[in-house]
Amino acid sequence: MTIPLIAVLGSINMDLVTTTAIRPAPGETVLGSGFAMVPGGKGANQAIAASRAGGQAMFLGAIGTDVFAPRLRAVLTESGVDTTCLRTIEGPSGIATIVVDDSGENNIIVVGGANTAMTGLSAADLTAVAAADILVCQLEIPLATVTAAVRHAHAHDTTVILNPSPVQQLSDEVWDHVDVAVVNSAEADHLGGVLDRVPHLVVTLGADGARHRGPDGAVNTVAGPAVEVVDTTGAGDTFTGALAVRWAQGPATALRFACAAGSLATTMLGASAAIPWRADIEAMLEP
Repeated sequence: MTIPLIAVLGSINMDLVTTTAIRPAPGETVLGSGFAMVPGGKGANQAIAASRAGGQAMFLGAIGTDVFAPRLRAVLTESGVDTTCLRTIEGPSGIATIVVDDSGENNIIVVGGANTAMTGLSAADLTAVAAADILVCQLEIPLATVTAAVRHAHAHDTTVILNPSPVQQLSDEVWDHVDVAVVNSAEADHLGGVLDRVPHLVVTLGADGARHRGPDGAVNTVAGPAVEVVDTTGAGDTFTGALAVRWAQGPATALRFACAAGSLATTMLGASAAIPWRADIEAMLEP
């Protein structure tokens, strides 16, 4: 199998994770059972997932000059992600506060920090996008930068995988340059008919796996492996990164591989800490 070169443009955060039996209702105070600081951010998670799943991943993003920055850079390099295009911006890095309950469900608040300074693409970024087999983007950095990236990718025959999360209004130009959209079922309902213009649509279905609709309109659903869920944070990002690694082998193969990766990511606490390696994913898929 040829190892794909995957450029991931997006956010990187330090996740501040609190575990509790029940997530608080508005105005309610509850006791937590644990706390951890785990590197995350949708962009970084997807880059780490792509690298650990066997791809050659490069991350295009920004960290700050605060106490979190060294650890954020380290988690990328330790996972084999190329950080040549990782910028350092004066000020705080991005952070996310996450509350996880005993069922594994979560609430997340993101503060962009250095991610908000990703207001354009450098010459090195443009070179990386043009050279990549696949560009993966999300929406936790300024939309103008995402738009410029997908436009440049399209012009250089780089396949564009967009995870349009958090959901927001996108221009027709962005959608016209997307080859594969990856959304969860709630995002699919919110975006509605605009997703019809994307050649390949992948909808993640949680414990039920994922569904793919191709250019011919055919729909294929792949079941996810059964696991004991601890924390769903980062499972969708893990799915997206793994999907990119196997996309060239066809949607059915890619979905099966990505479903296994995403399932494994729910079996541990935290986003990047739970992202599986290729050997673990392949072991889960063995008959």
